[in-house]
Amino acid sequence: MVTMNSPIPASDTPVLKLGTRASKLALTQSQMVANAIEEAGTHAGTPVRVELVHITTHGDVDPTPLSKLGGAGVFVAHLRESLLAGECDIAVHSCKDLPTDDIDGLTLVAMPPREDVRDALCSRGGTPLAELPEGAKVGTGSPRRSAQILATRPDIQIVDIRGNVPTRLARINEDLDAVILATAGLNRLGMSEAIAQYLPTNQMLPAAAQGALAIEVRSDWDPALIALVASLDDQATHIGVTAERSLMNALGAGCAAPLGALGTIDDGVLTLHGRVIATDGSQVLERVASCPIPQVHDSTSAISTKTHEAAILLGRALAQTLLGAGAEEIADIHATKNQTK
Repeated sequence: MVTMNSPIPASDTPVLKLGTRASKLALTQSQMVANAIEEAGTHAGTPVRVELVHITTHGDVDPTPLSKLGGAGVFVAHLRESLLAGECDIAVHSCKDLPTDDIDGLTLVAMPPREDVRDALCSRGGTPLAELPEGAKVGTGSPRRSAQILATRPDIQIVDIRGNVPTRLARINEDLDAVILATAGLNRLGMSEAIAQYLPTNQMLPAAAQGALAIEVRSDWDPALIALVASLDDQATHIGVTAERSLMNALGAGCAAPLGALGTIDDGVLTLHGRVIATDGSQVLERVASCPIPQVHDSTSAISTKTHEAAILLGRALAQTLLGAGAEEIADIHATKNQTK
């Protein structure tokens, strides 16, 4: 279902239609991108207006727990269909929801600067994880988060939850002692005051692409407009996320797999951490790989083909290392393999 938030203004200024889910977080993120595109157009001397187009996805209407919904892309497929059908010109995704396989006719042109990658514990009374009472009930819909929590606190009772951020936070004052959410979403919604503890990445490795946004367009769209949107790209974000997504793809794992990944760049070296966790937290397998890449600055110039390929190869190499170390015996990493393209 597609709805527009305002009529196209009578103006000579080109109007670009940006497809977005209608949740508060999705709208906030999409408006950030829309503002950035308009600012980039003004700066380039080619002003544009961006109109948000609300699109309802399968993941928005199906109440099934995300871990059981069946494949990656439940929040993405309808956005992509609308983009291909010309109902919108641009689509903005939470990059961690984006299937790792490419789709014919669409191009991922930009990843703006990444938000905080960490997960956050939001708890009753601001209690940190180590001090939650024995048998505390912690809500999350993510097998990755639940497995890593159980690796630290096997006594915790995990409660599968869904809903938007305010709905999840409200559970803390009802039947839960705490919930785990992405810091990025809380920051973007201006709700960081709800955070009791930032969970360090050595304790809770984030999902691949967590905190990053992905901007897609039709591959045959106006080249000048593609270049305008592509100017929002952040090299460091794009390279790190490319390595993380390559790892996911090579493992055949979906966005709900008990797998953490984080790619970072320091002094011209790309380092990729990968972690596979048994669903009950009883086993944790972690490996690290790195490779040199050309010096990357936080510029919006295009990533070279060589650098892009290096990030992909690093992800594939780490996947082989994890598989060789028994990743498939530790967790059913193929259970949520991409089914949506």
